[in-house]
Amino acid sequence: MTLWWAAPLQVFLGLAGGIAVGSGMVAFLVVLDIIPRLAQISRTYHLIRWYEGAVIGGSLFFTCTDFFDWSFSFFPMAAAFFGLFAGCFVGMLAGALTEVINVLPILAKRIGMGSYMIWLLMAMIFGKVLGSLLDWLHFLG
Repeated sequence: MTLWWAAPLQVFLGLAGGIAVGSGMVAFLVVLDIIPRLAQISRTYHLIRWYEGAVIGGSLFFTCTDFFDWSFSFFPMAAAFFGLFAGCFVGMLAGALTEVINVLPILAKRIGMGSYMIWLLMAMIFGKVLGSLLDWLHFLG
């Protein structure tokens, strides 16, 4: 027997999760100025509109790929091609984040948590490790 409220609940939870993830991505990109920082590091500030378009286009494309269960068949070297671009993006993103992460000590001092900075960092590290382990064990187990 199906429950009458199961489908609306799934729609609500799906939309809520999508809004939460989308808001997190927007906050990450906008509040931390990731795209302008990437453009500044690579000295390609004149191409910032292309970066923004690539992020929006990639998000839309891969969302549609997930929703509509699209699959593609590429030649084996395509993995190296896409991996190269993904590695460049992750490397540039890591470079931008290393400079943005300097915000943490300033924030901790302003809110009076300067003496608890090590605990704040350890909580972030252990939270990330625990979350990753739970995710890997859930999908691999």
